[in-house]
Amino acid sequence: MKFLDLAKVYIRSGAGGNGAISFRREKFIEYGGPDGGDGGRGGDVWAEAVDGLNTLIDFRYQQHFFAKNGQGGMGKQRTGKDGDDIVLRVPVGTEILDEDEETVIADLTEVGQRFRLAKGGNGGFGNLHFTSSTNRAPRHANPGQPGVERTLWLRLKLIADVGLLGLPNAGKSTFLAATSNARPKIADYPFTTLHPNLGVVGVDNAEFVVADIPGLIEGAHEGRGIGDLFLGHIERCAVLLHLVDGTADEVAEDYETIIGEIEAYGEGLTDKPRITVLNKIDSLDDELRQMQRESLEEAVGGPVMMMSGVSGEGLTEVLRALKSQIDENRLRYKKAEEADDEEDGSWQP
Repeated sequence: MKFLDLAKVYIRSGAGGNGAISFRREKFIEYGGPDGGDGGRGGDVWAEAVDGLNTLIDFRYQQHFFAKNGQGGMGKQRTGKDGDDIVLRVPVGTEILDEDEETVIADLTEVGQRFRLAKGGNGGFGNLHFTSSTNRAPRHANPGQPGVERTLWLRLKLIADVGLLGLPNAGKSTFLAATSNARPKIADYPFTTLHPNLGVVGVDNAEFVVADIPGLIEGAHEGRGIGDLFLGHIERCAVLLHLVDGTADEVAEDYETIIGEIEAYGEGLTDKPRITVLNKIDSLDDELRQMQRESLEEAVGGPVMMMSGVSGEGLTEVLRALKSQIDENRLRYKKAEEADDEEDGSWQP
């Protein structure tokens, strides 16, 4: 299945049915009177987050979604049938944007979450509605309201606990393959990863989700390389894992390149907890390991972990550090929710 994280769709809700103009005509009934029914309501257009999807590829082949119109009213006070709704089934983590690609209309982050994108038109009143003491035989009815047409963008931001950062060939895909059942493409040339990959990682009887995105290069925020198109997929992560290639000549410069790109991107990525790891240490001797680590710690301004995705050295320690950060983030989130609930409960109208 191909990966697609941005799609344009055209939607239209159903129009309401017209009200009926009708009069009762029956044998032996002298004064039948008006009996025109109301029109049915037009169908709505909904978006729903469903399980089992991780791409918007379906919306490449179908971009138009039109709900059914309501049926017109009929005689004998019969109301027209309501139009059927139509539902856009999207992956969890999908943002729905207005036509300007900036205004966020909805953000579906949980399975089963629904949002009405366009409301169907109301059905028109039949002439029975307009009967009064002075107008016993009205000969007019309301037309149904038209539907709503919109052009929208769907943008997918994957839901993951950990986001991998690094230059091309920093060993991100190797790390994901070594710690999960994911099988991303691995090769000895840059930009092996062309689209995000997700893997479920386990440590100490706990599991969390890791997102691997294509590597960044200097100038990615200006569109160089694959650019920063996929950084949106790590905006929701609780912690970032920054892998630095230990076999590089200048590990500090490689680190600063990535930091500069996420600062240029913004969206709060620089404020997220970040664990920096010197990777590929299986290719270094003890003296070179220490030298590269000291150089990187000076650039980071804090401790640096070491590991090898190939030999497995240091992997468990890195996973435990990630799990600790995820647990802290979940605890902070839970406390914030409890504080909001207490604040809402203490307020009295």
